[in-house]
Amino acid sequence: MVKSNTIPSLLLSILMFGVLGNAQLTSDFYSTTCPNVTVIARGLLEQASRSDVRLTAQVMRLHFHDCFVNGCDGSVLLDAALADGVEGEKEAFQNAGSLGGFEVIDEIKTALENVCPGVVSCADILAITAEISVSLAGGPSWNVLLGRRDGRTANRDDAVAALPLGPDSLDILTTKFSEHNLDTTDLVALSGAHTFGRVQCAAITNRVNNFDGINGQSDPSVEPAFLQTLRRQCPRGGSPTALVNLDPTSPDSFDNDYFKNLQNNRGVLESDQILFSSRGAPTVSLVNRFAENQSEFFRTFARSMIKMGNVKALTGTEGEIRRDCRRVN
Repeated sequence: MVKSNTIPSLLLSILMFGVLGNAQLTSDFYSTTCPNVTVIARGLLEQASRSDVRLTAQVMRLHFHDCFVNGCDGSVLLDAALADGVEGEKEAFQNAGSLGGFEVIDEIKTALENVCPGVVSCADILAITAEISVSLAGGPSWNVLLGRRDGRTANRDDAVAALPLGPDSLDILTTKFSEHNLDTTDLVALSGAHTFGRVQCAAITNRVNNFDGINGQSDPSVEPAFLQTLRRQCPRGGSPTALVNLDPTSPDSFDNDYFKNLQNNRGVLESDQILFSSRGAPTVSLVNRFAENQSEFFRTFARSMIKMGNVKALTGTEGEIRRDCRRVN
């Protein structure tokens, strides 16, 4: 992506020292210990994404689902291991069977361990690859702040409680974001990540076929023609794992079409459409701004990603640097 989409260094400094406080994260954290970390990660992610167009959105989602559950500590990558006190967030309702991208993270970690053993955390790999994924899909670039360490545990129940759900009300969404010091602007901007990727029919079937528990009823906020499209893609009694594009206009590109879809009542998830359909809510004007100005969306999204990436980050001697992202040392 062109450099005009990169967050300016002055603004980055303000975010680092104003919003981020004493997180000890810096963009040059690996400049001497593993200077090629981003080059290695980008090369492997580019190669893997050529054979799976969905991969960039999947990797971006991993970082989000990591940070929202007890902070950006790489816990989403851990396999369940009860003997180590790891329940496994992968089995949480919002993650089970729908998260992807673990294999390319493993490949990147192996490559980094070969050249910089015991240096780069899995949590930082998620932050780095999230930025690369957005950039590869045509979105903005930003200076990723680094220096996170990996957590030693994961909690499935915490994941269920913290991660947003498709039927969440705007109040619930706002609360889930505010618990991480993310405001309404962050909520709308980060929701814009649904401009690429897929969702399983299980996440929308009630919305289009059984809204409010009434058989045959649909969410009235769905545009009628689009409702029929969704019903064809996710028919009653159909496969719950069938996939639907989150952005029917440009499903594999990172752009502002997501917000234009909301303006036309063509949001796939209820928790997406509610950002625009909630009369009088501050989210409505933000949707309109981002739909009208892609550059503003890109700038705001990058700022919100930097902000989210600092959530409860482990630094210094906290946590560990995992040798294998799927298990604690």
